[in-house]
Amino acid sequence: MVGQGNGDSTTKKILVVDDEESLADMLTTALRFAGYEVGSEPTGLDALRAIKDSSPDLVILDVNLPDIDGFEVCRRIRNDGFRSPVLFLTARDSSDDLRTGFSGGGDDYLTKPFSLEELTLRIEAILRRTQSEEADNQLTCANLRLDEDMHQVFVDDSEVELSPTEFKLLRYLMLNQGHVVSKTQILDYVWEYDFEGNDAVVETYVSYLRKKLGSEASELIRTVRGTGYVLRSTDS
Repeated sequence: MVGQGNGDSTTKKILVVDDEESLADMLTTALRFAGYEVGSEPTGLDALRAIKDSSPDLVILDVNLPDIDGFEVCRRIRNDGFRSPVLFLTARDSSDDLRTGFSGGGDDYLTKPFSLEELTLRIEAILRRTQSEEADNQLTCANLRLDEDMHQVFVDDSEVELSPTEFKLLRYLMLNQGHVVSKTQILDYVWEYDFEGNDAVVETYVSYLRKKLGSEASELIRTVRGTGYVLRSTDS
């Protein structure tokens, strides 16, 4: 079946990880109807095995699992080199919980309860942004270099491992180097929401991106109070 949800001619594989059987069945059925190839696992350890075996294009990962939680699953698969996006399902939406999820390599989250329409919009947006790296050049700012063709980021000569969403965020800031971009603009470009998004996710991602880049490179990302952010070299 051709994928209908993302406009791609290749069927995208999605793995749903949730121990609530009725919810997992509902999501699996709805996503298959939308044109995706869908698998389902009830535990974190089952998910680790399935991800290794099938390498899905996107993982929908419940945070509260019966063995290891979703945050730990995400940390492990990122450490193993799995780069496909992860969408968390969670009843916990505090800043600390979100920061834990994003710092472990998550790309987006949905707070329960949620609508199927919102879920499919998020999936489509995530798949669009992670499948659309078309440029073959490099972006630089001071000691920071982003290779669009190889999908790599370097501070000096050391590679920095970023999730797909972190890469997209940094790319947007670098494309607009020297220009202030608002949180709304970042949401529109990075998350591609077709509805009103929560700009708290932007603050969380910028904070963790700064940490990954290190103290010197992180100073390139400057906060403009009441407006947004700007990427600017320290001598400009």
